Amino acid sequence: MSAQREAKASVLLCGEVRTCLLQHSQSLAGDEAVKLLRLRADEQVRSSERPNPYAVSPDVLTGVDCRLPTVSGAKVRAVGTVTARAALTEGRVLQSSAWFEAPATGPEQRQPWSHYLARPGVVEPFGKLPDRAVADGLLAGPREPGELDLGAIAERLLGSVLRHPSLDQRAPFKSRRTRLRWAALRALDGEGPSIESFTVAEEGLRTAELRLPEGMGAAAAAALCEDLALHDWLLTTLVRMVERSRLGSVDGRDAVRALRPAVDHLMHLWMPGARLDPSLGPLWEVLEREPGFTRQWQSMVQRIRDQLALQAIPLQRDALSVH
Repeated sequence: MSAQREAKASVLLCGEVRTCLLQHSQSLAGDEAVKLLRLRADEQVRSSERPNPYAVSPDVLTGVDCRLPTVSGAKVRAVGTVTARAALTEGRVLQSSAWFEAPATGPEQRQPWSHYLARPGVVEPFGKLPDRAVADGLLAGPREPGELDLGAIAERLLGSVLRHPSLDQRAPFKSRRTRLRWAALRALDGEGPSIESFTVAEEGLRTAELRLPEGMGAAAAAALCEDLALHDWLLTTLVRMVERSRLGSVDGRDAVRALRPAVDHLMHLWMPGARLDPSLGPLWEVLEREPGFTRQWQSMVQRIRDQLALQAIPLQRDALSVH
């Protein structure tokens, strides 16, 4: 059976995304972003300029032979490869992502590595896969020794990119990393894709559970979750910047100075769903209803713009009085 057919037969798709500010004083231009993300010599970095500058590394594979986490405590051994990649948006926001998909059943005995390498991004269980228990286990945490840890794979890739010698390690403002864990089970026959839940937990952790129709592969789901993670990071970072600025509680000029990085580096990045598989676009409409990403973003942006306008009024008055 071909790798493509194996992917279509998958019943579980899971991944984890790390998102952070690039540790560099300036946003990277297109050719610089390509150099940063050239993780493999045999494949090119993909980049685009519309609707905003974006670059994504070639996929890299990590071989795994370990247990899958389960909430039921069932011991599920699985072997295969995890796909990972890094992406840079506007030369400023860096992400790393690791994911796999798994079929309902796998071989009863371990196969040669050639078998698993022919199925990139597929992790096969020994025997039957308890997909619901594994999905819940992957969304929960922390990981036990010997269990598959997608976050560790994504974190290693992120750290490798951040240590690139071209970066000066001088970020223009302070921010925190976020982590998004996601799991997708198959939708019932005739049903389209859906977001079952999206939660915000402590220490920058988010979780998302999806339902995807038969035949939709993990790469499309990973792109959706990377987009979700990107915009969640943008919103989270902007909210924290407004809170730290003490907008409305301190001298307006001090607040404007504190919010200047938001104007320079963040406020133009909000473009949810710009690069998604068209069939997954409607899922952003769900997120706009609850929790209402864009409504909150627009509210924060408007507060900043109003403060900038208020601070501009005395400057205009002074300029008129001089004349």
